[in-house]
Order: sequence, then structure tokens, then C-alpha cells
Amino acid sequence: MKQPREASRVAQHHHNVYVVELDPSVRDDRRFAEANPDCSPDLPCVYVGLTGLRPEERFARHKAGVQYSRIVRRYGVRLLPPMYEYLNPMPYEAAAEMEADLADDLRAQGYGVWQR
Repeated sequence: MKQPREASRVAQHHHNVYVVELDPSVRDDRRFAEANPDCSPDLPCVYVGLTGLRPEERFARHKAGVQYSRIVRRYGVRLLPPMYEYLNPMPYEAAAEMEADLADDLRAQGYGVWQR
């Protein structure tokens, strides 16, 4: 049975970008510091990611050590929905591009950013 056109379009838009606030002690992490030599001490450090899950579920997986980023597991404090909710959901290709663009934009504003 063929899905209605609108339902099919919405089903394709299930990827999300998300932003996690990192504990300020992440600045002492050698790899993070090397990747962010010019970040402002007045702005928080963040992780920018992409997921096919709800951001809350993805963050919980990071913290539980399931398919996690070492930086988020160790330093992740909380999600920052105002920085990403307005962008979601979107198709995978758009989300992959948005993840990189959002990380670049935040770096340009002076945030310390971890994004892989």
C-alpha cells in the first residue's frame, strides 16, 4: 500500500541536529583546547551533533556510554534546545550539512565547539 505523499515526506524528515553544553573543565582537555585555541572564556563550550533519534534520547545514550562521544560522556551537562529546536527535523543530507554549518557558526561567534 502506497503512503500518502505528505506522510512519506514527513517520514523522511526525522534527523535532528542538537547542541550539548559542556562543563567548563573541558577547556583543560588537551584535544579540545587544541581544536579551540581562540574560543572566548565568556561563552560556554558546546558539542554539536546529528542524530536520527530525539535529541533527549541521543544525549542519554552519550551519558550512558552507548555509541557515545568521549567529550559528551565526560563533560556533557545538558541540551541547549534554543540553539537547535527551530532547525529540526530535516532529511539526513540537510542535517549533515546543518551540523557542520552550525558548528562553524558557533565557532565564529567565539564558542568552544566539539563536532566530529
